[in-house]
Amino acid sequence: MNSKSPRAKSAGAFCFFKYLLPMRVFDFDSAIVRTPGKSVVDGIRSDAAAVPDCEGVLAEHAAYIAALRAAGLDVDILPPLEDFPDSVFVEDPALVFPEGAILLRPGVAARLGEAEHLREPLNRHFDRVLALEGDEYADGGDVLVTPDAVLIGLSKRTTRKGAQALARKLAELGRAARIVETPDRVLHFKTASSLLSEDTVMVTRALAATGAFAGLEILLVPDGEEGAANFLRINDAVFVGAHFRRTIDLLTAQDFNVVPLAIAQIAKLDAGLSCMSLRWRAAR
Repeated sequence: MNSKSPRAKSAGAFCFFKYLLPMRVFDFDSAIVRTPGKSVVDGIRSDAAAVPDCEGVLAEHAAYIAALRAAGLDVDILPPLEDFPDSVFVEDPALVFPEGAILLRPGVAARLGEAEHLREPLNRHFDRVLALEGDEYADGGDVLVTPDAVLIGLSKRTTRKGAQALARKLAELGRAARIVETPDRVLHFKTASSLLSEDTVMVTRALAATGAFAGLEILLVPDGEEGAANFLRINDAVFVGAHFRRTIDLLTAQDFNVVPLAIAQIAKLDAGLSCMSLRWRAAR
């Protein structure tokens, strides 16, 4: 006698067929994060007077991990690196894909040692780990993955030589890349843009004007909430900074599953939601 109820069989079949559906670029089942150290208060920031509260950063980071897990991800939590105040932002020194990982070279000297501390965790999760070298500077915050290409934004942190080297590494993983421009006043390409759906990006007005998003629909972030452009699509959830009320209302009205997250302390470090994790889905 089969002990499974018809409901259980139906649920199992649903999960099986869902797994067979084409994988979207924001479909993830795994993530790597790093716990902030006490030194996080000394992280790089444009406003020297805006000193983050350590306990506040820890609380926001813990809520972020809980949201990743609630969205269905297994989360590998790495220990703090007190010698690297910005090491909580693991997406800047590395990129991950189902096909493999790439260790980057952030364009700020104080962060150059962070990638090496990610090598062993990435080797545990991936069969293939590539790396930039020498003066090939590129930050993960300048990299936006879309269905057709990986966009690499030139910025103060990502040089053209670094972008070209990264494009070659991406080609080794079977990924097409396109190098695009970032407005001068924007720190990272993803400071001002994020992928909302398979065919739509939500961006600031300034970045939309560059023409970087050929072939994609553009949804503009509400004026005055430009920081909301650094949101994060995880499976069927959209993580958005909780204080961006107009953006939350806009996305909710379009039937997106919005998950508001407090980032007031994280934002003092010129950071947002995408940079605090490395996300991927295991290759099938």
